[in-house]
Amino acid sequence: MILQRLTELYGRLLENPDPVTGEARVPPYGFTDENISYCLVLSKTGELVDIQDVRDTSEKKPRPKLFSVPRPPKKSVNISPSFLWGNSQYVLGQSKKTFKNNDVKDYFFAFRNHINKVLCQTHDPSLQALKNFLTQWEFENFTSELVKPEHLDLNFIFKIDGNTSFIHQLPEAQKLWMHTVQAVDSETLRSQCLITGKKNQSIARLHDAVSGGYLKNYSNKAEWSLVAFNQESFKSYDQDKGGCAPVSEQAAFAYPTALNYMLRRENGHCLSIGDTSTVFWARANSAQEEAQAVSFFSAFANPPTDEGQATKLGFSLEKIAKGRPFEEIAPDLDPKTRFYVLGLAPNAARLSIRYWLDSTLGELAQRIREHWQDMQIEPLPWQVEKPPSIQKWLLEVVPLRKKDGRYDYMGRKFDDIPPHLAGEFLRSVLTGQRYPRALLTQIVQRLRSDGDMNGLRVALIKAVLQRDHRKGFLKEATPMSLDLENAPLAYRLGCLFAVLERAQSEAIPGANATIVDRYYGTASSVPYSVFP
Repeated sequence: MILQRLTELYGRLLENPDPVTGEARVPPYGFTDENISYCLVLSKTGELVDIQDVRDTSEKKPRPKLFSVPRPPKKSVNISPSFLWGNSQYVLGQSKKTFKNNDVKDYFFAFRNHINKVLCQTHDPSLQALKNFLTQWEFENFTSELVKPEHLDLNFIFKIDGNTSFIHQLPEAQKLWMHTVQAVDSETLRSQCLITGKKNQSIARLHDAVSGGYLKNYSNKAEWSLVAFNQESFKSYDQDKGGCAPVSEQAAFAYPTALNYMLRRENGHCLSIGDTSTVFWARANSAQEEAQAVSFFSAFANPPTDEGQATKLGFSLEKIAKGRPFEEIAPDLDPKTRFYVLGLAPNAARLSIRYWLDSTLGELAQRIREHWQDMQIEPLPWQVEKPPSIQKWLLEVVPLRKKDGRYDYMGRKFDDIPPHLAGEFLRSVLTGQRYPRALLTQIVQRLRSDGDMNGLRVALIKAVLQRDHRKGFLKEATPMSLDLENAPLAYRLGCLFAVLERAQSEAIPGANATIVDRYYGTASSVPYSVFP
């Protein structure tokens, strides 16, 4: 189900270019988006005449720019040259790194042989110029004044001096590359694809990797697999690798490409909390409706910093909490629009799926309504025009430390949020299930350790108890504010106990233990002498 929805999303992204730039949002089959830093400009005879910086300079520090280039090999071997692009060790035979099993010249020779093999039957002048460059480039007698140390170990593409297109964008180059891809596909196992249902498809032995800026990297990995078979025990009916679960080459390329698109920060499809990266997307009648649905959910999960937008969102959430109909809150959106949320957490080998939600915007709005109703207390511990984000709620389980005699709220880090708690909390919000019991435990522990009884922590405690009551796990509801009438005896005794503790704290500032600490400590060890 997940892979099918991702594959469908890839098809819609491919059909609908970016409305601002007009460029394709995802690369076609056989190509991939890669970070490129420089372009080697060649003369028509194959001499290096210039090195152009193609990085994105819109920010203070230049960063590599994404280009759609021929897909690199999926084989995990030491030397794997790509077609018409590559790292400096491949295209120039130069690197600042030292290689354990190979010499840097081996990478250059592999790249040159790969290019010559694919271009052996072409007479295109630009491609011939590239072949000439690789033939006459004296990487061992490295004397070019154009290549600087800062160029090394970055990705390069090629261009002919005077042309507007890069070599890998030329029709002849793309035609040759697709012939190569089809030739490789024709040699693979053929079967029915489990994702698309199409028969007699070339089955992928290895699926494309997933990477992205939002994935937390705890194992120094840059790429992960969502589907992989890497043990002997995974074999079935003498099939290994991709043959165990046949997925076509096109589908095995489509779903990771869609995931990689959503995991880029600038595309607005992802939220990172703890070690969990949450991607979300919609399926509607038009690309515009899908974008509006994504913006609606993104604003709720991570409120905007713009004051005007934040104020608008705050009043929308207030309407949600009061139970106003969805049509009043978002009149431009169809409540029947399908919406998908996928939580991913990488480990050393592959991506783990923390949660998966297949719902509608109307159902999602109902879950959001329940969340905000459970969190409501009086007075509100946040400004209506500045509602807290999911990350803000979870920061309350992070220990507070004092700085210059005051609590350092700015010193808390998102990385200190317990990893599993982040995913379980968001899953509870989106599905309407009970909040994780560990959330209540963590908040109580934080109150005991740092004593900061702030409004957000109180709202979290109230939400856990209120939802447990709504789900039938607690008999009594938790009120939004102090109940001065018709309260049970235990409730009034608890209020009196809080007043006594506050009086003690005011009288003895900085006391190591209050009457509450001593009461519960004694009750835990000798309950018979305390509870009566």
